[in-house]
Amino acid sequence: MAGVTDTVFRRFIRNTSLTSLADSTQPDNGCGLIMTEFTSADGVLRSRDKKAKRYLHFYSDEHPIAAQLFGGQPAVLAEAAKMIEGLGFDVIDLNLGCPARKVVKCTAGSGLLRDLPLIRSIFAAVRAAVTIPFTVKFRAGWDEKQLVCVELAKLAQECGLQAVALHARTREQGYSGNARWDWIAAAKAAVKIPVVGNGDIRSPEDAAAMVAQTGCDAVMIGRTAASNPWIFKQIAQYNRSLAATGVGQYDQPGERDRYQMIRTYFQMLIEEELPDAIGKMKQFTAWFTHGVYNGSGLRKAVYEARSEREILERVESFFERSLSGQHAPLQVPENERELVLSTRV
Repeated sequence: MAGVTDTVFRRFIRNTSLTSLADSTQPDNGCGLIMTEFTSADGVLRSRDKKAKRYLHFYSDEHPIAAQLFGGQPAVLAEAAKMIEGLGFDVIDLNLGCPARKVVKCTAGSGLLRDLPLIRSIFAAVRAAVTIPFTVKFRAGWDEKQLVCVELAKLAQECGLQAVALHARTREQGYSGNARWDWIAAAKAAVKIPVVGNGDIRSPEDAAAMVAQTGCDAVMIGRTAASNPWIFKQIAQYNRSLAATGVGQYDQPGERDRYQMIRTYFQMLIEEELPDAIGKMKQFTAWFTHGVYNGSGLRKAVYEARSEREILERVESFFERSLSGQHAPLQVPENERELVLSTRV
């Protein structure tokens, strides 16, 4: 979730996931543990690495929060973990799942899945360096001929980790094909520590099905949260109604809900004064407009805007017309379109 789960998005998701303000402390109230973007352990140790510092910035209302690290050197990861513990994080999480080529070639992320002895050394070094909970997220293996999910879950338990999260795909799959939930079930059956399932959860029904089929202790959601920020709230509603009535039900967002959601997130970006706020607004517009009537018109208007305030104004203008029954697309002045085309060229 690099480039996505910064402090603005995390706080936005945490607030959006609340089923009610009165129940904000309930353990089943939407999103529980949130996690930073994955951050280079080597970058954490470089005092001049402003990007790493920005990735690790968080506010008090984000607890409980995990810092997600990647790297391939036990000593470096241990020292970075120690620094992160000092920053006040609740959990250290090691990423052994990222399939990106530039990460893998550095023997990090899922690139470590072919070297279990090195992983053992990393587990031991980090566990000895910190006292807060230490977890790991990994893929099932490099490919289907080199599956290590069960062995790796056992190794994590032996080394004193508090939990494991399994993305039920191989590194070679990337994000293609279907997640193999039976691999999660196999890992769960092999260890006593909590196992978190990840992969292909797009609805509350999917989350319930994964728990039922695998016996996993929790579910982890990544990409779906960007297109449906209500997913955690919906899962909590589904589980509660299922327990109370035997029928799982949850709220579906309407046009006004989507307007408030987009406006709130964009306003938070502006207030945080992030250097890439405009880029994030345009990036998230592609996700947030799923289900919006004439969403293509809103996306076009946002993409052609040239400032944060102009984007926000166009969002407000679009939904004011939409909610009043005027579904005509936004009209961007001709001179602005020409300027945008010239800039792109």
